[in-house]
Amino acid sequence: MNRLFFFIVLMLTTIASGFAQEDAEGCKDHALFTRMPGYYISECTVNYNQLDFYDSKGQDVKLEGNLTYAWYIFNLESGKTEPSYFQIIKNYANAIIKIGGTKIYEENGLGCYELNKNGKVYKIKVAATNNSDIILNVLEIEAMKQDISANEMLDALNKDGFISLDILFETGKSKIQNESLPIIDQVYQLMKLDLALKISVEGHTDNVGDAASNKKLSTARAKAVMDALIAKGIEKTRLSYTGWGQEKPVADNRTDEGKSKNRRVEIIKKP
Repeated sequence: MNRLFFFIVLMLTTIASGFAQEDAEGCKDHALFTRMPGYYISECTVNYNQLDFYDSKGQDVKLEGNLTYAWYIFNLESGKTEPSYFQIIKNYANAIIKIGGTKIYEENGLGCYELNKNGKVYKIKVAATNNSDIILNVLEIEAMKQDISANEMLDALNKDGFISLDILFETGKSKIQNESLPIIDQVYQLMKLDLALKISVEGHTDNVGDAASNKKLSTARAKAVMDALIAKGIEKTRLSYTGWGQEKPVADNRTDEGKSKNRRVEIIKKP
């Protein structure tokens, strides 16, 4: 009888342990990441919320957006090797950089990163504890949506001689993202409104990366905008392009907001 009782208790303990090592109900990995081997999610939330983030100087900044939070726990019975907190942060940093993200801050099992992807800005915070738990926060901030008509563009060009456009490109590339194609359409309409108008398309970047690469990228992006207009039927003789890279910032590159403003395409009215 005692042996039977012990066997039942052992079975119940094993079953309970198995349930405890499954993902909590409704929890799953964020679409940007796969999990490290041997982990399960003990708790999670997805809502509009505030995130305590760290800037490049390690100063706390509060950000708001659509926040995905997940707490990962290592399953000691998984047969996998338990990672160090250094290995955890390194793993996430490599994964983020591989898909075009950048490191903002790292120290003692904590990493803060930024990713611009598919027209969205992500702020990613990873914390690794001494017992190998992983606390992952992914804050999604909608990129600025620019709705501007051809008439408004023409008014701005006649008044100021230029207009700055928030045209989105694939990370590190010159391919225009689909979200920004309506802006290209409006520039096309602008050129049709004033058949005598000639413009220079000029690309600009923030100061992330080296100056030579930034200038090359900004030039390629300016050309991509010009080529898109030519493909729509605008005469090539009415268009030119150049890239300035990080040479002409309009905001402080020490802040994320400033960097966002510096990543731009300008349309300049030519005589």
